[in-house]
Amino acid sequence: MDGKSFNTTEDLINKLKEIAPYIFNEDKIDWEKMKSTFSDEINFSDERYVLNWAGKSDAFRAIQSQTTATLIPDKEESVNFGNTDNIFIEGENLEVLKVLQKAYYGKIKMIYIDPPYNTGNDFIYNDKFAENRDEYYKRSGEKDEEGLLTGENLYRKNTKESGHYHSNWLTMMYPRLFLARNLLRDEGVIFVSIDDNEVHNLRMIMNEIFGEENFVVELVIQSNKRGQTYKEIAKTHEYLLCFTKTDKCKLNELEKVIDDLNLIDEIGKFNIRELRNRNPKFGKFNRPNLYYPIYIDSITIDENEFCPISLYKDDKFNIEVFPLNSAGKESCWRWGKELAENNINLNTQRSNLVAKQKADGNYNIYEKYRKSTYTAKSIWIEKEVITEQGTIELGKINLSKYFDFPKPVQLLKKSILLGTNQNDIILDFFSGSSTTAHAVLDLNKEDASTGSAQVYGNRKFIMVQLPEKTDVKSEAYKAGYETIADIGKERIRRVIKKIEDEQKGNLNFGENKQDLGFKVLKLQESNFKIWRGDKFETGEELEEQLQAFVNPIKEGSTEENMLYELLLKSGIDLNCKIEEKEKYFIINDNELVIALSEINKKIVKNIIETKPLKVITLDKLFEGNDQLKTNTTLQMKDAGIEFKVV
Repeated sequence: MDGKSFNTTEDLINKLKEIAPYIFNEDKIDWEKMKSTFSDEINFSDERYVLNWAGKSDAFRAIQSQTTATLIPDKEESVNFGNTDNIFIEGENLEVLKVLQKAYYGKIKMIYIDPPYNTGNDFIYNDKFAENRDEYYKRSGEKDEEGLLTGENLYRKNTKESGHYHSNWLTMMYPRLFLARNLLRDEGVIFVSIDDNEVHNLRMIMNEIFGEENFVVELVIQSNKRGQTYKEIAKTHEYLLCFTKTDKCKLNELEKVIDDLNLIDEIGKFNIRELRNRNPKFGKFNRPNLYYPIYIDSITIDENEFCPISLYKDDKFNIEVFPLNSAGKESCWRWGKELAENNINLNTQRSNLVAKQKADGNYNIYEKYRKSTYTAKSIWIEKEVITEQGTIELGKINLSKYFDFPKPVQLLKKSILLGTNQNDIILDFFSGSSTTAHAVLDLNKEDASTGSAQVYGNRKFIMVQLPEKTDVKSEAYKAGYETIADIGKERIRRVIKKIEDEQKGNLNFGENKQDLGFKVLKLQESNFKIWRGDKFETGEELEEQLQAFVNPIKEGSTEENMLYELLLKSGIDLNCKIEEKEKYFIINDNELVIALSEINKKIVKNIIETKPLKVITLDKLFEGNDQLKTNTTLQMKDAGIEFKVV
């Protein structure tokens, strides 16, 4: 209490820090970033501590530009489409991240990405900021006969000879990370694999986007035991940057690989360690409150390996033990009296503190510890995280010939265990060969095979991968995988098949079902015509456009594709409950009704009886019947239903 009134300015700044940490610089509002975020005037000029580069304005324009694109389902390429919560999205990831903003804002628990490392041989996405993508594609003719973007036009090699070598990479990464942060829950976390070429710049832009206070660690990953020679040094490592969205995120501890809990009592497995503090810097001389006697039960001492103890001396508990070091000098216990008393039970099977006789006839007091987890270290050197292990794992499902340098599954599993729990969503928008999906499926399976309840994990993945063309001379292309996305989808199918085969003869699995499927969706233009009111130079052009919009649905649009577009643009996720009725769909019980094929009095009556919160239908269904449209609008209003017409 300082006697002052409520500081509204400070409160607003704190709230602004939570939702937009990227507009702060050294704890002060950066007004240029603020202006660039919320206005059309984008210009970075002042000299101060800030990461700036040629093209940063373009990155902010990419963030501000909206998309009208959508995602359409491809059930033929999916596995168990109607019974899975896993998702594979084929499309350019900047557009996909924009499409997902409404439906997945604040819903993702963990993001992992393995973006181009910018070694001079990588390709980066060739974002266009000055014009609408459709306009650019039409103008340049840069789609192949199947409608896919050609490789040389969608992405380009970023050579070190380029004057904008680092700038190009930063301009590509910044808007993607910015939009990705929006999708994270407040308890969310992001991991980014990277090497020496851009780790310094990546960390700076992540400091800017996520807030320097939300930096967790720059993990060092031993990626190659032998090392690759680089300037007279054999480089054996990469990095894994970790940031949280807010301070609400707490990383998990990891399960021990080797179980050293080799004793057992009524409670479960345990091992023992001395209660005496073995640090010579501590003792009775500076921790007198931790120096006190503990008494051992002299009656049962010869009957059991572990003996009961007490803090109080009596006829039974009469063997006195003080914390003395090996030289007989006064040390101290690690616990105070109150904590020790709370952990003592006269039943040694249930007590967390016990005594045990040593070889010299004296006694020690021991703590039973049962912890089977450990705090992750900042350097990962296990064999399982080495890059070549990723190739070996692909080889086990006969795909190693088709994808170079996949990330090891164990690297992803370890990251996922750190950042998520069993029901969380994991997003990877540079998904490549879909190692992340492989790791999620494996972890969900392992939860059932190792847990006493035999319950499968329910982590869900969202993979996003560009349909990047494979080289026509490559083994992948010869095997029928025309794009990187095709390889990723096939990997997921094979992992699912492998798990299904394992489960057939495994009696250890419970009756509950693991989610062994994934929905495939593909990025495409909107199913609806987009009004462009600023493109007309004459009245005739405007009249022509008005005539075209009598029916706003594009030719070839299907009811299912329109349904998924309206769901996404209404902020409803792709795993919502869809109940198909005659002539309309009920979404999430009564959250939304969408009618796309027909509207009449009976249908309107049936819809209102379901008591939805919102109804969406097509204007063209009322064509020639203004009275029906007027009556429907009034009926919906009277029923308290939000009514929208497309």
